[in-house]
Amino acid sequence: MLQQFLHDFGYFALFLGTFFEGETILVLAGFLAFRGYMDISWVVVVAFFGSYAGDQLWYFMGRRHGRKILARKPRWQAMGDRALEHIRRHPDIWVLSFRFVYGLRTVMPVAIGLSGYPPRRYLLLNGIGAAVWALALGAAAYHFGAILEGMLGNIKRYELWVLGTLLVIGVLLWVRRSVRNRRAERKAALASQSAAPEADGPSDESSDRR
Repeated sequence: MLQQFLHDFGYFALFLGTFFEGETILVLAGFLAFRGYMDISWVVVVAFFGSYAGDQLWYFMGRRHGRKILARKPRWQAMGDRALEHIRRHPDIWVLSFRFVYGLRTVMPVAIGLSGYPPRRYLLLNGIGAAVWALALGAAAYHFGAILEGMLGNIKRYELWVLGTLLVIGVLLWVRRSVRNRRAERKAALASQSAAPEADGPSDESSDRR
């Protein structure tokens, strides 16, 4: 039943996961490929297209609405400013490698588009980066299953535990990221509220003098 479900929806879920984020679901898909539920070649291909399409979309959105997108969340704004500094120093290197840098991958395509990086050059280098990322991470997850089998012997007894652990790790990472984003938004809101009375102070004094 699990094999049929993954055969019907696994690659579509992998495409969506790599389109929006990528790392956790690609690792899980690589392990499932090792167990024979998915094909590792298709896992790498689907992960490539998902990541490539998602980052191309964010790049073009960054070219048109980069500042508006980053201004939605204080954490994105800070990360976007830091990403722009990196891009100005070594643009090509960051286009090729930003997928491997935790914490910057979400906003980096937006910042690259905002920086004015040439579209054709990004189309090429982003494709190379997506291919290397999908192949390296997918192969690492696939061989992780082989290493685990060597450590545990018959991994069939433990595969549900391993799958459950990977899912729990993915959920914990998502929860941690959400909590950090909410904390950053609360701090920014408190800072803006504390700055508001200071801005209103001189106007109140001037009205009293009148």
